[in-house]
Amino acid sequence: MSTTDPLQSGRVTAWVGFIVFAGMLLVVSGVFTLAEALYALVDDAVFVQADGQVLLLDITTWGWVHLVMGALQVLVGFALMRGATWARVATVVVVGVNALAQMVFLPAYPLWGASVIALDLLVIWAVCMHGSEVRDV
Repeated sequence: MSTTDPLQSGRVTAWVGFIVFAGMLLVVSGVFTLAEALYALVDDAVFVQADGQVLLLDITTWGWVHLVMGALQVLVGFALMRGATWARVATVVVVGVNALAQMVFLPAYPLWGASVIALDLLVIWAVCMHGSEVRDV
């Protein structure tokens, strides 16, 4: 009996390339997040709070949170490219948190925020539907 479902047939599709792209995107995003966190930890004068903006955490706390998130992104990105099952779950969590965080910034950066949210949703869909194919390559 022939099946056309790539998940059941064991056939690798072109989505594997997108999963690798998603892994690289996580690594690059993690490196930028780490750099941003280090700037916040070393010199909090780099970040200026303008009137009317909401700041939930002080800059040092914000830096530590981003340092942890950046390290997680790098780790999960490399593991996703290697086909680790846990990395698919972690990718959905990390990218989901990023999409929610982007919603906070939609009023300030609507085009950027909407673009990142769309890319995040595409990454989540690709990882959920085709993530297991990376192990077969």
